[in-house]
Amino acid sequence: MLAIVAAIVFGLGFLLDLIGVRIPGGFSGMTFVLLGLTLLALHQAGVGTAGIRTGSGNWRGRARR
Repeated sequence: MLAIVAAIVFGLGFLLDLIGVRIPGGFSGMTFVLLGLTLLALHQAGVGTAGIRTGSGNWRGRARR
């Protein structure tokens, strides 16, 4: 889910950078790029993964059976 949000944020940052628009409050295209990179890092760390798994429901538990 965080990867999808990061893609949207990257798209917004790209459009703002192309147009050269600065949003009041210091937001620019680079701000959205950095936010997108942060979201991708959280996604890679497993923060945004959804699922209710108990016991040996992870991939390691299935491989051992």
